[in-house]
Amino acid sequence: MLTQQKPSLFPTVAVSIHSIVEQRNPVTWDVRNDDSFTNTPSIKQEVSPMSVSSRPPPIFGSEEVNDDDPKVHLEGMDLWTQFHKCGTEMVITKSGRRMFPPFKAKCAGLDRKAKYIFLMDIVASDECRYKFHNSHWMVAGKADPEMPKRMYVHPDSPAKGEHWMSKVVNFHKLKLTNNISDKHGYTIVNSMHKYQPRLHVVKANDILKLPYSTFRTYVFSETEFIAVTAYQNDKITQLKIDNNPFAKGFRDTGNGRREKR
Repeated sequence: MLTQQKPSLFPTVAVSIHSIVEQRNPVTWDVRNDDSFTNTPSIKQEVSPMSVSSRPPPIFGSEEVNDDDPKVHLEGMDLWTQFHKCGTEMVITKSGRRMFPPFKAKCAGLDRKAKYIFLMDIVASDECRYKFHNSHWMVAGKADPEMPKRMYVHPDSPAKGEHWMSKVVNFHKLKLTNNISDKHGYTIVNSMHKYQPRLHVVKANDILKLPYSTFRTYVFSETEFIAVTAYQNDKITQLKIDNNPFAKGFRDTGNGRREKR
């Protein structure tokens, strides 16, 4: 179910499979040159629930579509669900590591001629730290302090609605790091903490207009993960080997030994 209260900048995410939140004047943005920027709390968010279709969006032909009712479908839902059932883990490193499965989405319902900005952020799911014990994840204490969250701007932004709807929107270049001094704009997370990716769609023709624009926020609970410096669950390791073409190191050397915490 979609949370109804006004969230803080880094709200606890407690939602079902597909949710959307509309946010107006969310925060003050610090725009960076590397296509990512940091948001800092300054303005309260206005939140109201909206619906979102769980069906794959249609592929539009040459007919004119001027509606502005975005629908988002998570690509690779079956794979994400397999990982989610086992408790998805994402390895983080000082130098930055891409997510697998990658976050990809297919969009429909955009105004074909208007410009949109697509962004992602990753927020803490709760206020707990976890440990993997007896083949299960369990709460191990209170969460460590979180660094100010950064938003990753898709490099195609801003682009017309027809551009976003013509292909799968891929956020595979987003990287996770545990380096609190990171200078590359990567998303900073804490190991052994649980996180929820969020996709934001903003109708705007300039990144500098983001503080004054309406945010439509899409959350897919299947994409929730625990950040680790080494895989804990052997089932997750095997899923990565079976599905990630870049997991050659695991096949050859058996890397991914558990971290102790």
